[in-house]
Amino acid sequence: MSGRVLVVDDNKVIRQLIRVNLELEGFEVMTAADGAECLDVVHHVRPDVITLDVVMPRLDGLRTAERLRADPRTRHIPVAIISGCTKLGVEEGVAAFLAKPFEPVELVRMVRRLLYGGGPRSDHPAAPLPSVTDGAESVVRRS
Repeated sequence: MSGRVLVVDDNKVIRQLIRVNLELEGFEVMTAADGAECLDVVHHVRPDVITLDVVMPRLDGLRTAERLRADPRTRHIPVAIISGCTKLGVEEGVAAFLAKPFEPVELVRMVRRLLYGGGPRSDHPAAPLPSVTDGAESVVRRS
């Protein structure tokens, strides 16, 4: 049984990296280039898990997560932040955090945990999971 993941990142290379690694593990993956696009497509895509970068044009990842939590139609979907902003912890309404750069096995483990075991339940949509991070700093160059 696979799950549907919506990957949201403004960096095309990172979107593709995440997509390929999840698809190799059997997940169905859709992508969006920023938070505004995520909110436009989330009701049509109907993902089981959403991953969000933090720094994105138009609508950043944290504000996107807030809006997803505020909408009764999406508040049950586990949201994970995947970001180079390692000073962030697990924010309100975010189920997990993965620091860039990350190992593909960490990405897959996090998505599986959110999808199959331990993701926020619908009665506690903002219940956080332990963060997944190695504390590494990274710099993502925008092209």
